[in-house]
Amino acid sequence: MPLDPRTKMVAGAAQLIGERGVGATSVRELAKFTGAPLGSTYHYFPGGKDQLVEEAVAWVSGRVEKVLARAGEGGALAALDAFITNWREFLVASDYEASCPVLAVATEATATAGPANEVFKTWQGLLVPVLRRDGVAPQRAERLAWLIVGSLEGAVVMARSQRSPEPLEAVAAELRVLITDAVSS
Repeated sequence: MPLDPRTKMVAGAAQLIGERGVGATSVRELAKFTGAPLGSTYHYFPGGKDQLVEEAVAWVSGRVEKVLARAGEGGALAALDAFITNWREFLVASDYEASCPVLAVATEATATAGPANEVFKTWQGLLVPVLRRDGVAPQRAERLAWLIVGSLEGAVVMARSQRSPEPLEAVAAELRVLITDAVSS
């Protein structure tokens, strides 16, 4: 289903941020990238670049949250596999030119780093109850969920830098072992 013009700009901003970072992504470049008139970017985003970055982060987060929520019904390994599939598809679709836009925003000194950091807490928070339902002890579920999010974010960066899914697949394999051990403990 094609995106409406505003959503197309938000998705385009997420892609540019993932490829170039926040500092190298301008509203003018976004208009060129999405084929939108420059005036429409200011119409849709009167808060300028900060608003656009916040909405791009929220858009990416919303997509990942849906993936995790849907897959989490099948248990922790299903949620992990869905998370991995999401990032693998993202990397391949960008031809390894982009990494996680949320990570890019969180690591740059911007006014939007706080909301980006909250996204990681949200993803972690979605994984904890899934791990708990599978029988993982509360404290371990909290730590394991952080490990999953942090490991996959790092693996996405390494996969991008190596232009290969190998780091993502290696990290995923080890996370599967850890989750299986935690569930059976």
